[in-house]
Amino acid sequence: MTSTAEPPKRGGLRGFFSRLASTQAELEAEELREDADQAGATPIVSCGGRRRFCVAGTLRTVTLRPRGGAPALEAELYDGSDVIDLVWLGRRKIVGIEPGRIVKAEGLVSMQDGRKVMFNPRYELRPGA
Repeated sequence: MTSTAEPPKRGGLRGFFSRLASTQAELEAEELREDADQAGATPIVSCGGRRRFCVAGTLRTVTLRPRGGAPALEAELYDGSDVIDLVWLGRRKIVGIEPGRIVKAEGLVSMQDGRKVMFNPRYELRPGA
């Protein structure tokens, strides 16, 4: 089992070399975790089913997928620790909900097919970095 704990932040020369050896994806994930923390959001990896949480991160994908014969707009939110699917039932499009957009969302987290899902969350479009 892998640990999801963040490594301690290092300053000075050791921190410089640690950042230098990190991949671009690792650096972006660390930055997303810091941004989510500053927004007062719970890391997605810590969100459990059937409880309300506030999460923040970047939308990686946005797709229109019918559910039960009705339209549903689905967006995958990534915060550097894990992903959660945000689903707006009965919606074909929401202005501002697009890949690359930074979003803060609040709602009830449930599990569906092994993935974390938040249906019809309250959301806030955040300014880009």
